[in-house]
Amino acid sequence: MSGFLLSRRTVLRSLAGVGAVALGATACSAPDDSPDTGTAQPPAGRRFGAEWEPHARTFMAWPASDGIWGRQLADVRQDIAGIARAVAGFEPVVLLARPGQEDEAQRACGSDVEVVALPVDDLWTRDTVSVFVEDAGKVMGVDFNFSGWGGKQQHANDAQVAGKVLAKYGIGRIETPVVAEGGSFETDGQGTLLVTESSVVNDNRNRGRTRQQIEADLIAALGVRKVIWFAGVRGKDITDAHVDTLVRFVAPGVVLLDKPADGTPPDVWTRAIDQARGVLKDATDARGKAIEVIDLPQPDPDRITGRGAEFVSSYVNFYVANKSVILPKFGDAAADDRAKQILRDHFPDRDVVQLKIDTIASGGGGIHCSTHDQPGG
Repeated sequence: MSGFLLSRRTVLRSLAGVGAVALGATACSAPDDSPDTGTAQPPAGRRFGAEWEPHARTFMAWPASDGIWGRQLADVRQDIAGIARAVAGFEPVVLLARPGQEDEAQRACGSDVEVVALPVDDLWTRDTVSVFVEDAGKVMGVDFNFSGWGGKQQHANDAQVAGKVLAKYGIGRIETPVVAEGGSFETDGQGTLLVTESSVVNDNRNRGRTRQQIEADLIAALGVRKVIWFAGVRGKDITDAHVDTLVRFVAPGVVLLDKPADGTPPDVWTRAIDQARGVLKDATDARGKAIEVIDLPQPDPDRITGRGAEFVSSYVNFYVANKSVILPKFGDAAADDRAKQILRDHFPDRDVVQLKIDTIASGGGGIHCSTHDQPGG
């Protein structure tokens, strides 16, 4: 694949040509009609905390292979180094680097970033590192059995990252039968979980299992009490539409929802946003409270500096670090400023730092996708 960027979205087209994965006949998934579990109860003392709570560290990873990024490997590494340096200004950052690549990663990221030798394939730690929960006062990691987004890419090293990170830091492992990724989940820290059905209730990850069964397992693994499902989009990107580019909590009962730029023609993505808006209008959180929805508009696609049909221009893929919010900058000055102000309004005591991440975005991801928080003071 020399010179060709095999992004997290374009990979679907290459695989479809050889029949490597069954994507299904429709792009927008229809919500499962299975009834809510109702009787499923979280384990006593287990809690999935919100991202704005204190972090012990942030995990990131150094993109290892030009077989994935081609001639853009140097550029995507520059984007990752920029994020690592920015986050390290507010909390410890551990960058996982394939053995033999540590020195290059250290030079790029600077001395404030701790580089740890560990076999990795790519940069998406949101999906490869365990989802951390508190369990009886201790931090534990839920291993969601990373499978290369349902077998769409081969990630032999990344499939082992969750277990190796837990072992290195002496963190206990919670097993679950669910196959998923960290970008699939969003929480308010108060027992509410947001999930796109397309990325979890999908035969490429959890074949033959109903939404009701998966929901019960999520309640057990994460300690949540209420799961709000969105339809999502099947088969149009490698993640099957993770929730972390669609909608994010900024406080209990308050979410920011992705909004297409004015004039965007209807397509599967705009319909998925509309469907999510409809769900949120009638939803209540785990406390029984209505959810306030605030739009976070995308930039004008004619004014962004990034290029490519796979470019992800959602500001929703921000990262909340200690005393800061790390937010993408896309080059539409008015939209960039508006997004920054919206995040400032909701996190008035944090610095909002905007970064250009055009290469990461061209690969189908963003800042949140490439970071993973470990809770702790």
